[in-house]
Amino acid sequence: MELAETDRATSTAGTVAGVRVAIAHEWLVRYAGSERCVEQMLLAFPGARLLTTLLDRARLPDAFQHAEPSWLQKIPGAVQHHELLVPLMPASWRLRPMVAGVDVVVSSSHACAKAIRRPPDVPHLCYCHTPMRYAWSFDDEADRFGRSIRPLARAGMVAFRRWDRSTALGVTQFVANSNAVARRIETCYGRPATVIHPPVDTEFFHPGGERGDDFVYVGRLSGYKRPALVAQAFEGLPYRLTIVGKGELWHRLKTTAPPNVSFTGEVSRRRLRELLRSARALVFPVKEDFGIAMAEAQACGTPVIALREGGAADIVRDGETGWLLETQDVGELRCAIRRAAVEKLDESAIRASALRFSAARFRHEFRDVVTWLNTSSASQLARWAAVAR
Repeated sequence: MELAETDRATSTAGTVAGVRVAIAHEWLVRYAGSERCVEQMLLAFPGARLLTTLLDRARLPDAFQHAEPSWLQKIPGAVQHHELLVPLMPASWRLRPMVAGVDVVVSSSHACAKAIRRPPDVPHLCYCHTPMRYAWSFDDEADRFGRSIRPLARAGMVAFRRWDRSTALGVTQFVANSNAVARRIETCYGRPATVIHPPVDTEFFHPGGERGDDFVYVGRLSGYKRPALVAQAFEGLPYRLTIVGKGELWHRLKTTAPPNVSFTGEVSRRRLRELLRSARALVFPVKEDFGIAMAEAQACGTPVIALREGGAADIVRDGETGWLLETQDVGELRCAIRRAAVEKLDESAIRASALRFSAARFRHEFRDVVTWLNTSSASQLARWAAVAR
């Protein structure tokens, strides 16, 4: 499948090249990486129908205001505690009326959205951020669940894995956000996947100002993001670290972090850009599906200290745009921090590398795979469905 190099003409009727699209996204309760992907999908196909389980309009840009939430929206406190409703998410998708009047259904899925119902002759493209972490990597997500319900949640995920794999049979074409996720899709679902990296706002994130000597970490403060490891690595070092983000470990980290580590909580995009521009390096030793913070840092000309796994393998070029770690070992991380403090990499080369992930590139590649699916013959779709089963 050849990827388009130029934008296709768009109409005001919600189609591109005559393709009518419906997009299903897990839940719309914050504006983060997966939501930015959906925002670009909507720009690629203006007027596309947008379906979700839960919607917090107050926290989302105008592009999402027309989204159609499910019956879960009527449950008191559902939006604020959406993760507690994960056991009900499969039913929320399966009980919705079948999507009609479209040519292609797209699911933006990291949990249950790929269970959206559509007519058998309508192809289903799943843009998979990752197979459901709750089900396939429960230990990485355990901090999201209270200690009292953790054993029950763990047992429930066994059934979720079976259900998750069964819904993969309804997908015509998988698209992964990184090569690491493509391999995970193959492992979990036994399906190949095309890779389209997520969009990075390279027009907003660009170099500027003076570079300082401090380091920065950006991410949700939860177990698998390893903020505690990063804070520990700075203990006794003559460098300062700023941790950006909130999460389950916020209070514990603030209590245990060394004095040269400070916390900002969540910040505005402009403040984030300032922090990335001025940092000596972004410290991000995380096994991430893609890791958009790494790409945003590099768009600012800032190198990244990352783990040689997950999305970092697609983003960071060791010794050119950052430094890759073999393990999540505090000693190895300290060595990399010391190296980054004295070794200067080419800012313009780092910036140029990040341009591979531009939003315009994402729209081009996404349009191309959707229109390709739409023009595929019914016999081709039938063959793909048979192979999937």
